[in-house]
Amino acid sequence: MPQDLKTLFDTSTKYDGTTMPVVFVGHGSPMHAIQDNSFTQSLAQLAKEIPKPKAILTISAHWLSAGTWVTRMSEPRTIHDFGGFPQELFDVQYPAPGYPELAKHIQTLSERPKIQGDENWGLDHGTWAVLRKMYPEADIPVLQLSIDMSEPPSFHFELGKKLRSLREQGVLILGSGNIVHNLRRADWDKTSQGFDWAVEFDEWTKERLLQRDFKSLTEDFMKTTAGQLSVPTPDHYLPLLYVLGAANEKEELDFQFEGYDLGSISMRGLSFGKRG
Repeated sequence: MPQDLKTLFDTSTKYDGTTMPVVFVGHGSPMHAIQDNSFTQSLAQLAKEIPKPKAILTISAHWLSAGTWVTRMSEPRTIHDFGGFPQELFDVQYPAPGYPELAKHIQTLSERPKIQGDENWGLDHGTWAVLRKMYPEADIPVLQLSIDMSEPPSFHFELGKKLRSLREQGVLILGSGNIVHNLRRADWDKTSQGFDWAVEFDEWTKERLLQRDFKSLTEDFMKTTAGQLSVPTPDHYLPLLYVLGAANEKEELDFQFEGYDLGSISMRGLSFGKRG
């Protein structure tokens, strides 16, 4: 048995033993990292409403890999994995520390798949653009878990289950993607409205969540035209499945944000267990 993580955490940050919630954020454009709007304000408010984590494990739509990896460096770099944005965004740094000891513990949580340790990746914008609004002081250790794109949706849901115990050790598990994400259909004039198919799929997802129908969310999301348009590639949807796996179906569900961007992106965010 690995040593109890409570004895590994920095004792300067008090943790009362409350199980941390598990959170999904629809992150949208990296520009939110330098903007002040209703979405970014919802992130700041969420951070106020939950216990301060001892550490954060994110599953970002922007780290796609062969195999499953967890960052294991002490000082993860800030990755600017985008182009065509203002220099102000490229100048942003999020100097949160890593947590090698926690990464090694995470590696013990799964024999199949084997979780491998990574020393090269860092924090991509699916992580830092969100956390910059939630925890601007960057004083909480952050790790990322990669998404193995060769595996089926059920794989990601089941791996989320194996991560669930981290919540009892003060670790915030955060999935960062978008339930609806189709940039090829984006309309730059639709700043806050969704296409009919985007609204249909987002509402279908919401209803399945309210019913705790995780099976349908894992197996049936591509069975309609709306689903196929909303999830043309699974990378932004899969972080939701990790969150569902790490959640307890009886926990209270909260929607911290609902909205659309460019017609084809759902900004829906949600959490399980925020209220204990």
